[in-house]
Parts: sequence; C-alpha cells; structure tokens
Amino acid sequence: MLRRIVKKIWKTLPPWGRRRIILLTQQKFTASAAAVITNGSGKVLLLNHVLRPRSGWGMPGGFLERGEQPQDGIRREIREETGIELDDLRNIRVRTIGSHIEFIFTAVSPCDPKFLSREIIEWKWFDPAELPKGLPGAQRIIIEKVFSGEFDKTTAAV
Repeated sequence: MLRRIVKKIWKTLPPWGRRRIILLTQQKFTASAAAVITNGSGKVLLLNHVLRPRSGWGMPGGFLERGEQPQDGIRREIREETGIELDDLRNIRVRTIGSHIEFIFTAVSPCDPKFLSREIIEWKWFDPAELPKGLPGAQRIIIEKVFSGEFDKTTAAV
C-alpha cells in the first residue's frame, strides 16, 4: 500500500523535484579524465604537477566540468595546461577509486607542450622503459599495458 502511494507521488512530482530528491539521496562522485599521450618517437608525455603528492610526475589530465563529456574534458585540460591538441583520442578504460570515476584515454600529439598553467612544474617525454621514480603504480601499469598493446585500441572517442 505504502509503495503504491510513494509511486503515485513520485510520478506527480515535476522533473526538477524528482531530480532534487535523487541528488539528495544518492552518493556523489567526482569525475576526471587522464591520457597516455605518445609522440612519433614512441615516448609518453608525463607532467610534474604541483598538486600531486610525492614525486609529482603523472599522466596529464584533470577534473571534468559539470555536464562535460569525458573526451571533451581531456581535450580541454590538455589544451589549457600544455597547449597541445590530441589526435587519435581513444577511451581505453573507466575505473572507480572510492567515490571518484576516472576516464582513461590514449592519444597522440605531434608537438611539444608549452607551460600554460602554474600547476605544471615541468613536462617530459619518457621512454616507456624509463618511467620516473615515484610515478603512481596504477599509472605505471596503465602506461605499460598501452605500450604492450594490451588495451583494445578499436574504441575511438568522438
């Protein structure tokens, strides 16, 4: 009986009211995008980022803005921080870390980055066999899998 009443009330609520209830009662997530960006020499771009704990080195990326699609977010973040455009963008993995969702891409860039953000201390193209100490283990594994061909490279992001 109570279930029927709740169902009837739910259906009569305006869309903004249903959305508000959902937002108040459901878990919240943050979302970001990161990319394994390679160049024509078979090297991977890593950024030494001010906000990263420990070594600072890691894959380029950042948080998505509200309503932003992951492929648009990674292109925006890379453009804002380094000025480079991404070619052959492909989503290779989506993973959750607690209440955080991360979209991971591969991409190619034919040009060197520039320093466009105070968040970036330095950038460097690394040989995949000579990744820096302190690179987070999960990112190291992702980069190794990309270079070994383990990820399916047929799913292109628009």
